[in-house]
Amino acid sequence: MSVQVWPLHRLRLATADLELRVMQEADIDPVCEVLPDDLDQDPAATRYPALGERASRSAVVAQEYWRAMGTWSPARWALPFVVRRRDGEPIGLQWLEGPDFSADLVVDSASWLVPTARGLGLGKQMRTAVLELAFRHLGAAAAISSAVLANASSLGVSRSLGYRDTHTSVLEHRGETLQHLRLERDDWLRSGRGSSVQICGVEPALPLFGLGDEHD
Repeated sequence: MSVQVWPLHRLRLATADLELRVMQEADIDPVCEVLPDDLDQDPAATRYPALGERASRSAVVAQEYWRAMGTWSPARWALPFVVRRRDGEPIGLQWLEGPDFSADLVVDSASWLVPTARGLGLGKQMRTAVLELAFRHLGAAAAISSAVLANASSLGVSRSLGYRDTHTSVLEHRGETLQHLRLERDDWLRSGRGSSVQICGVEPALPLFGLGDEHD
């Protein structure tokens, strides 16, 4: 799709080791080729058993992308970034979401990495990049996150970036305890943790978030 028609595709975030670009149609196949077998997908997503397990899981990824772009509005949005090493190799996805953004200015996030890219601090870089976009350019008031207690790596990333535990809940379909966390805008900006993130192409996309020049 033309970046003139859909300027979200101009967005580029860069960290010390990674580049994040908004997912496009052409990214679906490369992303699905590296989709981890251990990724927990939305239990409510439509499955297609006749396709086979791998193809059915790939269909979920494709539909999540199409749904995000096709139902976009400034009031509620979901933005998927393809995460690549600086050599261009795709290694994961990083989502930034504003499920009720016009009402509360709160963002959420979700992500995955291929197994060989885990444990290297890249998850923290990915999250840092989208938090800097959200707080510095989109005017987010807070960011939330959640992970099951057994997911120490995700919880560790959140806490290392300044999120604070708020409450727990129980995942009905799995019976596991989910830890919820929250990070406030002032705490993020005061920390300077996102100062090294390079962000390009955000201005043309601001109207799609319901924002104008005053938020630059």
